[in-house]
Order: sequence, then C-alpha cells, then structure tokens
Amino acid sequence: MLIGEVARRSGVSARMLRHYESLGLVRPSGRTGSGYREYSGEDIRRIFHIESLRSLGLSLREIGRALDDPGFTPSALVGDLIQQTHERIAAETELLTRLRRIDAADPTGWEDVLQVVALLQALGSKSADARQRAALSSGDEAPVPVEALVEAVLNETDTNVAGALRWALARSGDGVPALLAEGLDSPLAAVRERAVQSLAELPADEATAHLRHTLAHPDAVVRGHAALALGTRGFADAVPTLIDMIVDGRNDTDAADALSVLATDTATADQIAAEFVARLAHDTTEAPARGRLTQALAGLPGTTASRALAELSHDEDRAVALTATYLLQLRDRR
Repeated sequence: MLIGEVARRSGVSARMLRHYESLGLVRPSGRTGSGYREYSGEDIRRIFHIESLRSLGLSLREIGRALDDPGFTPSALVGDLIQQTHERIAAETELLTRLRRIDAADPTGWEDVLQVVALLQALGSKSADARQRAALSSGDEAPVPVEALVEAVLNETDTNVAGALRWALARSGDGVPALLAEGLDSPLAAVRERAVQSLAELPADEATAHLRHTLAHPDAVVRGHAALALGTRGFADAVPTLIDMIVDGRNDTDAADALSVLATDTATADQIAAEFVARLAHDTTEAPARGRLTQALAGLPGTTASRALAELSHDEDRAVALTATYLLQLRDRR
C-alpha cells in the first residue's frame, strides 16, 4: 500500500509518516519499481499501535522504546503518565479558577486585568508581608474576587495576614458567609476553625444564621467559636454550648464572659444559673469542672446564682466551698 493510501486510511498525514520513518518508528517494508514507499499489513498495524500509544500521552521516544524493547513493561510508564495527567489537570484547573476570578472582577481594560492578576499573585506569595499588603489593598487598587479572599483566609497560617484577610472579607459584601460556611465541611480541622473564626467577625445577619446552624457542628472547637460569637450578639441558643465549654475547660473564661453578656435581665440570668446548678448536680461533672462552674456563677446576677453559691459554700469539695464563699463575699460588697 502506497503512502497516500496509508495516510487516507489511517488518518496520519504523509508528512507525519515520513517523520515516523526518520525516527525509525516505522519503515515501509518495500519499494515499488518506481521507488515509492510501500507499506505492508504489518507496517500499518505498527502505525495504529503508534497512534494508540500517542493517544495515551506517550512521547515518540517512549513509543519507540515500548514497541522495540522486548523487556519493556508498561506499568511504570503508565504510572508516570497518570501522575503527569494529574499535574496537568491541576494546572489547568488552577488556570481556569484564576480566569474566572479575573472575569468576576469585571475589568474594564487590560490595566484592570493586570492589577487583579498582581493582587492574586500577591495573595499566593510566600511572603507574609506581601500577602498582608494584598489583603489591605483589596478594593483600593482593584477589586479582588471574594472567592480568592475566602480561599486565602481559609489557608492562611500567619495571624496578622489572617486578620487583614478577615478585614477585607468584611468589606466585600454579599456572598461571603455562604462561601466561608463551605469551609466548615473541610476534612482539615484548621480550615474549619479559620472558617468559623472568619464568620464570627462578619456583622451580617446571614453570617449569624450560619453561626446558629454551626452550633450543631460535630467539631467541638467549631461549635465553641460559633457560641462565643453568638453569645456576644445576644443569642440564647448558644448557652448550652457555652456551658459545655466551661465544663470541658475550653476557652472557659471567654465562655463565662459571653454568658454574662447574655444575662442582661433577671429571667435570663436565672435560667442560665439554673442550667449551671443542673450541671453541678450531675454525677459525671468532675471536680475541676465544678470549680470552673462555680467561678462562672459569679458573673451571673440574680437570686438563683446567689442561692447556688450559698449552697456551694457548704460543698463537700473544699476548693469549691472556699471559692463559693469568697464569691459570695464579693457579691455582698457590690
């Protein structure tokens, strides 16, 4: 079969067939009387083998080795191809994400595009100073897409940079709470904590709704951050989690302060104190937790808290009794 017919049937151009021949990949088995290349059935099968391997991403050099080396095993090469493909997909996905973020910034000219690109690069810089400057300049030089700011704050480990990013997010308008809430489902505990911390610094009602939903989160640290934020905003549904924090010794001082903020009227203060009393009476509440609950009672006004402290001043646990007695004396002075 002549080269033109082979090209028509195989879909490989005559120029590429000549290139294959120059590399030694496939050589026509014969020549016609006029000197034209003539391919045998075996030659054509080899051409199809070459094209099949090219479709897997193999280079022509790798194809030649695969076809001519009897001891060649494909497993290692296929593994390398899988890794290369993953890397290529990751790079293309990153590029697509960047293009979408530039598009979301709605640039009016190439100068705007370049400014957005510069800010996106700065947010991904290895320099904490560069990342912080990018966060603080967000919205001044060019609008940084919200998605980029959220991704940055969820992955930021530097405290100062994280604060600057949260400040930038608070100025970014609608859509931020929902994007941050997605971080609450991350398999990484640090990302979940950054997500709830960022939500806690947003003033919007939408952020509060996400925080209230987060009170049922399986991660105790995430629940705690949500409860602290909600407590200072006056939401009583945070009370059980705040008391859990005191019992467990997790940010117990902050939790006690948040409960004091919630106890703004006598009825609410008495309800919170009643929950304290119930925890103190529970058999599984250990001595250190009882001590922390006793101390936290001091921040609650009302008669229920006072009666509870009076009873605790006679507690079998001497440390609890002494703490309650001291706190009662301070209440009497006030």
